[in-house]
Amino acid sequence: MIQFKRMFGTCLAVAVLGIPTLAGQAGIANAASEPVQSELFVEKVEGLDEDFIRGVDISSVIAMENSGTVYYNEDGEEQDVFQTFKEAGANYVRVRVWNDPYDAEGNSYGGGNNDLETAIEIGKRATENGMKVLVDFHYSDFWADPGKQFPPKGWEDLSFEEKKAELYDFTKDSLEEMLAEGIDIGMVQIGNETTNGLAGEYDWSNITSLMNEGSKAVRVVDEEILIALHFTNPEREGRYAFFAQTLDEQNVDYDVFASSWYPNWHGTLENLTTIFNDIADTYDKKVMMAEVSYSYTNEDQNGDPIGTEEVPGYSISVQGQANVIRDAIDAVASIGDAGIGVFYWEPAWIDPAGYTEDELYDIRETYGSGWASSYATAYDPEDAGKYYGGTSADDEGLFDYHGHPLPSINVFKNVYTGAVTELKIDRIHDVHLQMNLGQSATLPETVTVSFNDRSTQEVPVSWDEDAFQQALESGIGSYVINGTIEDGQQVKAYLEINQENFVMNPSFEDSERTMWEITYGEGLRPHTSFQNNPNDARTGSYALHFHSEEEINFKIEQHITGLEPGYYDLSMFIQGGDASESDMYLYAQTSEEDYRQDTGVSGWKNWDQPEINEILVLDGDVTIGANVTANANAWGTIDDFSLVRVGDVDQHDLNEQLSETLEGYIASGDITGPLVSQLQNSLKQARHHYDAGRTGQYEHFLNKFLTQMDKQSKHITAHAKEELEKKTRLLLEQ
Repeated sequence: MIQFKRMFGTCLAVAVLGIPTLAGQAGIANAASEPVQSELFVEKVEGLDEDFIRGVDISSVIAMENSGTVYYNEDGEEQDVFQTFKEAGANYVRVRVWNDPYDAEGNSYGGGNNDLETAIEIGKRATENGMKVLVDFHYSDFWADPGKQFPPKGWEDLSFEEKKAELYDFTKDSLEEMLAEGIDIGMVQIGNETTNGLAGEYDWSNITSLMNEGSKAVRVVDEEILIALHFTNPEREGRYAFFAQTLDEQNVDYDVFASSWYPNWHGTLENLTTIFNDIADTYDKKVMMAEVSYSYTNEDQNGDPIGTEEVPGYSISVQGQANVIRDAIDAVASIGDAGIGVFYWEPAWIDPAGYTEDELYDIRETYGSGWASSYATAYDPEDAGKYYGGTSADDEGLFDYHGHPLPSINVFKNVYTGAVTELKIDRIHDVHLQMNLGQSATLPETVTVSFNDRSTQEVPVSWDEDAFQQALESGIGSYVINGTIEDGQQVKAYLEINQENFVMNPSFEDSERTMWEITYGEGLRPHTSFQNNPNDARTGSYALHFHSEEEINFKIEQHITGLEPGYYDLSMFIQGGDASESDMYLYAQTSEEDYRQDTGVSGWKNWDQPEINEILVLDGDVTIGANVTANANAWGTIDDFSLVRVGDVDQHDLNEQLSETLEGYIASGDITGPLVSQLQNSLKQARHHYDAGRTGQYEHFLNKFLTQMDKQSKHITAHAKEELEKKTRLLLEQ
C-alpha cells in the first residue's frame, strides 16, 4: 500500500458549521469560514465578493430536455436543472441568441435552436430560480466565432447603414420583449468571440460601428444593464492590446471586456490575468471570463469530443475539472473590483441516455440538440455542412452521461469556504520515453502520482521487463509497457524507438544551444527566444518562440558534419497565427543541392510538419534550418527538428554525381586546357569498367583521375579540385 506523504484523516472530522444555503447571496456571505466536507478538494478563494458572477451558459438545455435528457439532483431525484445550478452556487445564466436558426422549411440548424423564443424560455426559468441573465447576441443565424461571423440571412443584401439599423432594432426589440416577460437581465453581450469580425463585417471601423449600434440599443432599453464585448485567443501576443486600443480609439461604448479561456487552446491563466489587469488599468473597464470548460473524462459519450488532451497542471478527472473552475474564478477575482465573473460553457449538454448512435442522430435532427444538424449545411457548408453531429461538450459537462451532477458542480459555492475530502490518488502519470535505435535505455524506478489535493509523490513501480526487452529487440516503432504501483493500480510507459536524429538539441531542451545560429533581417531587432512554456512546445518544455510588433524576419540553422554518405529525411514542427502575409519554409543545403519545403501557421497548437525527403549527403556535411518572414504581430513557435538517415547511396548515383560535377566545373571554366579531355576520358573509362563489373580497372581509372588533377593543378581551381577529389575518394571507399 502506498504510504501517503501526509494524511488527511483530520479532514474527515472537520465540523461543517454551515454549508451555504444559496437561497440568496447572503447565504454565501454568511457561510462558515471553515472548509466544508465534500467529495473533492477545493481551495478557498480569499476575499471573493458575494456578487462575483458564477455563471453557466446552458443555451442548449431546452433542446436537450425536448430530446429526452433527464437531470437529477445529488440525491438521485429528478430535478429542474436550473434549481440544481442555483443550489450549487451559480448566480447567472448566459444564453445565446441567433436571429433565424432555421432553413426555409423551418428545420432547425441545431445547437439548441437558440432563437429569441428559446432565449425567453431559458431567461424566465433562470429568473424564477433567482439567477440573473446575460443575453449573448451572436448577430448571426448560427454559431459566431473566430472562424466565422456570417450575417443573418435577412441581412445579407443590406447596405452597411441598413445593417446598422437592423442590428439596433433587433437588439432593442429582443431586450424589450425579454424584459416584458419579467426576465432579470444583468448584462448584454454585443457579438460572440468577435476576434475577426461581426455580422459579416471584417473591417474594424465597421465592426466597432456595429458594436456601438448594439450598445446604443441597450442603453435606450435600460442604462443599468452592463454591456460586454467578447473576444478570444488571449494567448496570441498583442492581440487583446490591439482590440482594447481599437475600441478606445473608435469610442465604443461598453463596460466589460470579456474573453474565452479554454485551457487546451488559450494559454495560461497567468497570461490572461496580466492582459486583464492591463485592460482594466489602462481603459477603466471591467473584465470577465465569458467561457471556460474542461474535460472530466476521456470516455466520450458520442464520439465527438472537443478537448480531451490533458493540460499541464490539470488532470482529466472530476477533480481536475474542479481545479480549472476554481482557478479561473481565482484568476479573475485577483484583479480586484474590475474582475467581475466567470461563466462555465454548456455544462448540461448531454445526450439522453440509452439510445444507439443511429437513434441519437434522428433525435438530434428532430430536436436540434446536436452541435449542428444537417439542415445547417446551406448556411454553413464548410463547418456544419461537413461535421454536423452530436453534443460536442459532453465530456466537459458538470453532469455525467446519465444526468447526475458531478461533485465539480459545487465549486461555485465551495470557493467561498473551501472544501476537503479524504486524500486519494487523482492521477498516475504515465511515462513517455523516446530513444534512438541502438541506444541503451531503462525504465524509471518510480512514477509520479498526483493526489486530489494537488500534491504529488514519487512511488515505486514494477514494469513488465519482458515486454520492455522485446520492444528493444524489435527496433523502430511505438510500444506500450505496462507497470504496476504498490497498491496494484496500473500505469503505462509509452516507448518510441526512432532512427537516430542527427540534429543536436533538436527540441531546444538543453541549455547549451550554441549549435543553433539565429540571424535576423537587416535592421531588425532580435524577436525570437527559447521560451520555457510547455503550452507552446510540441514536446517537452522549450520551443523557439517568435513575435514582433515589427515585421518578422529571421533564420535559424545548424551545420551538421560527419554524416555517413546517404539519403536523409528532414522535418520540423511549427505553429502560430496572425501571419496574413508570410513566407515560411524548412530548408537543407548540401554541397550538391539546396532543398526547400514551404510551411505556414494556422492557429495555436495547430502544428504543421514540413518534411524534405531523400536529401543526398555525399561529403558528410549538411546545413538545416528554417526561414520565417511574416507581417508585424505574427507569432508562433518552432520545435522538434529531425534529420534521420533513410538509405544508402547507390554506387551508380555516385558515379552520376561525379560526372555531373565534372561537367559543371568544365562549363564554369574552373577546369581548362588539356586537363578537360584527360579527366573526361579517365572518368569515361572508369564508368565503362564499372558497368562491365571490372572492379580493379574501375578503381585504376578513378585513381588516374586523381593523379591527373595533381599533375595539372594549374588548369583547375582549388575549389573544383577539392570537390572532385572528395567525390572520387568517396567512390573508392564504397
